[in-house]
Amino acid sequence: MPPAVDRESCKQRNAVERCINRLKQWRGLTTRYDKTAAVYLAGLHVARVLLRAAC
Repeated sequence: MPPAVDRESCKQRNAVERCINRLKQWRGLTTRYDKTAAVYLAGLHVARVLLRAAC
């Protein structure tokens, strides 16, 4: 008998994986061209706002 699958957990994991894949499209974030933590964090916030507006 296969192990039980928690559908809600799968939905949440899928949403996180899709978000990470969309963030990977932001080359500056994935390659970490921005050297300072403040600039990197700011880029992450901008990407988050734009991705949230697109969904």
